[in-house]
Formats: sequence, structure tokens, C-alpha cells
Amino acid sequence: ADALKVNRSVVGLNLSLCSIGEEGAKALAEALKYNQAVECIDWSGNGIGQKGAKALADALKVNRSVVGLNLSLCSIGEEGAKALAEALKYNQAVECIDWSGNGIGQKGAKALADALKVN
Repeated sequence: ADALKVNRSVVGLNLSLCSIGEEGAKALAEALKYNQAVECIDWSGNGIGQKGAKALADALKVNRSVVGLNLSLCSIGEEGAKALAEALKYNQAVECIDWSGNGIGQKGAKALADALKVN
């Protein structure tokens, strides 16, 4: 993840089904705070959980290069969805989102809908 902080050439980061888990997501999210090259992230099927989603949300508040975000089947749940939705209020770069299979519930969906009103 430290290499990602200084990367200027890799624009796609597909780590689907790589078992990165919560801790891996936190490390990668921290790197994305500094990286302005990566445009597409696919962490699908990794079970990053709510804490991993919250870490990514913090990164997306300052990152302006990510335009595509696939977090399908990542167990982000309602709280993770709410955190990511809040980040989208600050981040106007993200254009494509896949949160399928995450059990975001009605509150998570409402948070996303509210965020998209100002995004």
C-alpha cells in the first residue's frame, strides 16, 4: 500500500476476490489519500466490512482521481454505506458505483439518495 502513495502511473486497481479484508482496505484507503492517479477501484468480494468502507470513505473525501468504485459483495452494510454516501457529498469525481450485494438496507439507500442530490 505504501507504493500506492507515490504511484503516478497505475490507473486501475482490481483486487477483487483477494481477501484484503478490513485491515487491507484500511491500508489501501490511507494510500488513496495521497494517490491522484488511480481512477478505478474494484475491491469486490473482499469483505472489507463497515470499518474498511469507513476508511475508504475518509480517503474519498480528499481523493479526486477515483471515478469508478466497485464494492459489490464487500459486507459494507448500512453503516458503511452511510459513510461512503457522506463522502460522496464532498467528492464530485466518482461517476460509477457498484454496491450490490452489501445489505445496505433502507437507511443506507436513503443516505446514498441524499448524497446524490448534492453530488
